[in-house]
Amino acid sequence: MKPDQKIGGFQIGPIDIGTPAVLAPLSGVTDVVLRRIAKRLGAGLVVSEMVASDELVQGSEEAQLRAEGAGIDPHVVQLAGCEPHWMAEGARVAEGAGARIIDINMGCPAKRVIGGYSGSALMRDLDHACRLIEATVQAVSVPVTVKMRLGWDHYSLNAPELAKRAEALGVKAVTVHGRTRQQFYKGQADWAAIAAVSQAVTIPVIANGDIGSLDDARQCLALSKANAVMIGRCAVGRPWIVGQIGAALQGRIISEPSPEEKTELALEHYEGLLSLYGEHVGIRHARKHLAAYADAAAESGFCIQQNTRVGLVTSDEPKLVMSLLRSLYLDREQEAA
Repeated sequence: MKPDQKIGGFQIGPIDIGTPAVLAPLSGVTDVVLRRIAKRLGAGLVVSEMVASDELVQGSEEAQLRAEGAGIDPHVVQLAGCEPHWMAEGARVAEGAGARIIDINMGCPAKRVIGGYSGSALMRDLDHACRLIEATVQAVSVPVTVKMRLGWDHYSLNAPELAKRAEALGVKAVTVHGRTRQQFYKGQADWAAIAAVSQAVTIPVIANGDIGSLDDARQCLALSKANAVMIGRCAVGRPWIVGQIGAALQGRIISEPSPEEKTELALEHYEGLLSLYGEHVGIRHARKHLAAYADAAAESGFCIQQNTRVGLVTSDEPKLVMSLLRSLYLDREQEAA
């Protein structure tokens, strides 16, 4: 994709996704507060954390919190599982709670997930993967999508076959992470390998893996021939970046938030987590995000004292944490003063 080339949004079934940049589902990270912020700041789509389908059906409080989507439209719930019955029932529960898109996880490489023959383990048995897809599609009236990897390993790069079979079963879009399961997150994502999936299907393809800048997004789209990009880790501590990249791909400009705006976003996220999980759990859950906000501020040229970062990730006092957050985006002269 050339620097001056523009791309439009895309469709998932009847749903218009106006911006070609999506916030990835990161287990334990992309809580509903982060997703609300990213969507408001221009992300075309935000996807829930991975939710175990059986736990959602059985009313697990944790599963319900992961699937929460109040204030987000369209709301996407990502389900994981290895049994058609639970995938179908989980999809019905999610749709009943307001999900407008159901995403099936066939890409998670975590041992605890593949140990139950879910996530990327399904790429070792495409027949079973397709039974899960068929059950999910038939259970709901909303569009179903699938997230996958290139394959289990480099000897079985079967993502094009899985995507083609998924499309035949009624899936409306696929996301492909440019690594195999055996790579986990090592090495560099192979964006060019995703092109085989783009060529195999007519539904939208979203490319994922190592996209941290506008240049990355353009190069990824050029190599993968995908319709959109999915952005993960680099959005943690910088929830505005998904909307910025998506807008730039369309020839629009979303300005970098001011230091004051970044401060308010970080505070909104922290206070939202305390409200969502309760203070005791929310404080612990927030620490990964607080560290990310501090690291992102430092990378942007702000002077972050070591004791500030340490305080953010160790303090159990919300008032102290909020005071430290207000200090993150002071400029060097003010910090030195």
